[in-house]
Amino acid sequence: MKIRKILISQPEPQTEKSPYFDLCNKFNLKIDFKPFIHVEGISVREFRQQKINIPEFTALIFTSRIAVDHFFRINEEMRFTIPDTIKYFCVTESIAFYLQKYVVYRKRKIFYGNSNINDLMEYILKHKEDNYLIPLTENYNSDISHILSKQEIKHSIGCFYRTVSSDMKNVNLSEYDIVVFFSPLGIKSLFENFPDFKQKELCIATFGPTTAKAALDAGLKIDVQAPTPESPSITAALDCFIKKCLKEK
Repeated sequence: MKIRKILISQPEPQTEKSPYFDLCNKFNLKIDFKPFIHVEGISVREFRQQKINIPEFTALIFTSRIAVDHFFRINEEMRFTIPDTIKYFCVTESIAFYLQKYVVYRKRKIFYGNSNINDLMEYILKHKEDNYLIPLTENYNSDISHILSKQEIKHSIGCFYRTVSSDMKNVNLSEYDIVVFFSPLGIKSLFENFPDFKQKELCIATFGPTTAKAALDAGLKIDVQAPTPESPSITAALDCFIKKCLKEK
């Protein structure tokens, strides 16, 4: 089997140094980027139905840039001005710096960790008196609330956005040798867009254990999987798979 064309179910990288482009040059491939899912902000009406009163909160916990964007969007649409005294707790430094898009960074109380909520607990425990709001996605899968409750930290979780399937019906999957998925929602989108989908000779690549489980549960055969000890990234896994295909040719 010769691999000529790959479909990546994510947006195209904004840098020319992406390892995907290295694969193209190395194996003379064509790679297309078409997101199978996208994020939509919830409406102000939907937000109000959650009975969340933002002025009651004295601190915010952000787990992603998307959460930052939609938190400030909702506040703008509700014409509520965030007080300068509110504290910001971000799971990574990059999310903290992203706040500069909306606030004067040096004039705010901003704390950040290395990768997850556990990194932030040192700072949160020093501010136990605060009431925390955590903007998340609809049907979130997070252990944040459990961790905060265990430490008796007053908090609420608000839904500010949701992830939905993109319209992929104009995509001809038969043109591709491999399709790469990164989340269970991507697998869901595949079958929503193509209810009669049959894998046949199409190779399926997955990143992450939950994506792999969703693919197997849907009856798909996984040909490329990451991360593994040998292939920590999906591009490394694709590289190994393509080499293997070339040897078997």
